[in-house]
Amino acid sequence: MTALPIVAASTNPHFERLGGQAAVQRLVDAFYAAMDERADARTIRAMHAADLGPTKDVLVSYLCEWLGGPRRYSAEQGAPMLRRRHQPFDIDTAARDAWMNCMRQALAQTCDDTELRAALEAALQKVADHLVNLHPSSTHRSP
Repeated sequence: MTALPIVAASTNPHFERLGGQAAVQRLVDAFYAAMDERADARTIRAMHAADLGPTKDVLVSYLCEWLGGPRRYSAEQGAPMLRRRHQPFDIDTAARDAWMNCMRQALAQTCDDTELRAALEAALQKVADHLVNLHPSSTHRSP
């Protein structure tokens, strides 16, 4: 299993362009609010604990690092290894699409820069695609 590369702050301006950690926090809050509100997200919301506080903290630190900000996630959690971390969950294309719908909604609410929003959506779609571990032609998970 390969982890997605973490882009160094010097080559990825997205963190500052989005507005730094406060903007990432707003994005994560909007993302989980969408997950709580959207009918298509019920399945993925059920994959999370009732208390989203710790999950939000991890996602904020991951996204900050992924966007080119402080490397707190790796220091606290180790290498991202997203597929391995998500392997316990059944993630099919419907779950992936629900996750992306929540993220698109959150980005629309928190990122006024349409060019940046489009770039982030495209990059996050690749991450979401990478996490699918159940495929329609099989009842077995991908390694």
